[in-house]
Amino acid sequence: MKQTRAKNLDDADIKKIVEILDGWSEKLTWDLLIDAVELRLHNRYTRQTLHKHERIKNAFELRKAALADGNEEIRVVRSPELQKALERIARFEAESKRLESENQQLLEQFARWAYNAHTRGLDSNFLNKPLPPVNRG
Repeated sequence: MKQTRAKNLDDADIKKIVEILDGWSEKLTWDLLIDAVELRLHNRYTRQTLHKHERIKNAFELRKAALADGNEEIRVVRSPELQKALERIARFEAESKRLESENQQLLEQFARWAYNAHTRGLDSNFLNKPLPPVNRG
């Protein structure tokens, strides 16, 4: 039986995978993530495919480090409502840490671009010019 190639990951798929990682609360490996992604997206991707996307790679590393610290354990309580709330809080905290990391990377990228633009003699007027209109005809 010939296996078909999974569709390319788009921004929506990457966002879903990063959200899976934000809510991850047990042992994390690439194989376990691949299985979880297959359940959610109905496509099986390789570790190499997931790893080459910067957002996924960074989210994986952040989540793995957070779980290794042991600070990310979700307490088990008797009340199902309270348990659900604690899980949501843990997910939001993980998402917040990931977004802070992504924001820092974007700020570093902007500084690099600003420096490179300056060394090429590009001023802010040139860089802030509006994009040309799209010709759909």
